[in-house]
Amino acid sequence: MSFRIRAARDEDLQPLYEMAKLTGGGFTNLPPDRAALKAKLDRSHAAFARADDGIADELFVLVLENTATGEVRGTCQIFTQVGQRYPFYSYRIGTLTQHSQELDRTFRADMLTLATDLEGCSEVGGLFLHPGERAGGLGMLLARSRYLFIAKHRARFADRILAELRGIIDEAGGSPFWDGLAGRFFGMNFQDADQFNAVRGHQFIADLFPKHPIYIAMLSETARAAIGLPHPSGRAAMRMLENEGFAFENYIDIFDGGPTMTARTDQVRTIREAVSAEVVGTDADRGEPMLVAAGRLADFRCAYAKARAEGDQVEIDSVCATALDLRVGDTVNIVGRL
Repeated sequence: MSFRIRAARDEDLQPLYEMAKLTGGGFTNLPPDRAALKAKLDRSHAAFARADDGIADELFVLVLENTATGEVRGTCQIFTQVGQRYPFYSYRIGTLTQHSQELDRTFRADMLTLATDLEGCSEVGGLFLHPGERAGGLGMLLARSRYLFIAKHRARFADRILAELRGIIDEAGGSPFWDGLAGRFFGMNFQDADQFNAVRGHQFIADLFPKHPIYIAMLSETARAAIGLPHPSGRAAMRMLENEGFAFENYIDIFDGGPTMTARTDQVRTIREAVSAEVVGTDADRGEPMLVAAGRLADFRCAYAKARAEGDQVEIDSVCATALDLRVGDTVNIVGRL
């Protein structure tokens, strides 16, 4: 069985919608709303169609396709520059230190401050793999394909990159962090706020959210416990991000308190280690496991391969060559499989 990553098309709307219904909530970049998903596809088509380089406010949607059946079994997204249409809000965790001479004591209070520090960064997000395919490294293929896409179109992305991980969601679909903080100001539950944000954007945050710092000690115990923790299903994603060089630098999502990971774009491991090579053979019967990416923009595609690389030349196996429609003489980007 062979899988490849490719650009999303209009006919992918239905499988994207079906996958969105499986996310369980709190997955803002993949809302179970046809109109919102169609708008994402339209925006992605426009980004793929723009041929000139340079950073703009764009979104690229990629999908994981089973090449034997044509079924779409996963998806991921890349935002080139966040915070251009609406402010990109995060909570920054900080500490306020005060000293009392009378008591001869120093008091340190952890605080949450609403910030737009990450505005202008690129973002990788929207990664979802169908539950029936969570084996064989397909989640890793989805995740790392985004970095190979960035490497092939580096001028269209910022020098800093972020990834927001979904936070703790309880069995009822609610968010302890939201209930303990923002829900008190907005008069709506997490599910309603999450859906509103996914479909209409989060300008309402700018309109209604308290701008003053929040003392963490004043939050409920359940809200405090959720700060900076990923959803259990996102722990593997967090490890993958850390392996790529991302770090948690005290920024959290304003809705569910999940961690925001950041990195310097050129220091992301896959981007740093990817090299360009000419295909000199398409029937390698053995070799090292690698990721291979070919094509630009809407022609971009990526898959696993068994490959033998030497200098700026590479031989790949026939399965990968077929999946990516590669021929001798083509140029690809390759990187070792972690």
